[in-house]
Amino acid sequence: MQSIIKKNMNEKFLIRAIDLAKQSIKTGGGPFGAVIVKDGEIIAETSNSVTKDLDPTAHAEVNCIRQACKKLGTFILEGCEIYSSTEPCPMCLSAIYWAHIDKIYYAATKDDAAYGGFDDDFIYKELDTEKTKRKIPALNFLQEEGRKVFDIWLKTENKTEY
Repeated sequence: MQSIIKKNMNEKFLIRAIDLAKQSIKTGGGPFGAVIVKDGEIIAETSNSVTKDLDPTAHAEVNCIRQACKKLGTFILEGCEIYSSTEPCPMCLSAIYWAHIDKIYYAATKDDAAYGGFDDDFIYKELDTEKTKRKIPALNFLQEEGRKVFDIWLKTENKTEY
């Protein structure tokens, strides 16, 4: 019985994320929605606002993480689950890991997103490409000077670890 109740709750939250994605399309946003839940309660819900906000990082999951963190007053979302209308892209997946969210539920897959014109496969391939041969080359220099910043960080006593 407990697993049936949990399944129904998961479906409810995932349907809410899908509804947010549909609403976003109607208001000029991208076709993505996300919901963050803690202890069975929605603490944040939003959609993609890349084109509305002129912000390439304003994906539904990132927007939802920002909203949840503000509401809870923390940057660590342990004990939370995220429900996304679509499988998170590499950026969103990274943000979910950095936020320490416990579990991800999603409806459409990355292949479904590619069908809809949102193909992130090139990013996955770029990660496996030598840094200097990527579409946007990444060049490393002044490493010693850059590393000194971490020496300062490590010696700082009143820092907030994350």
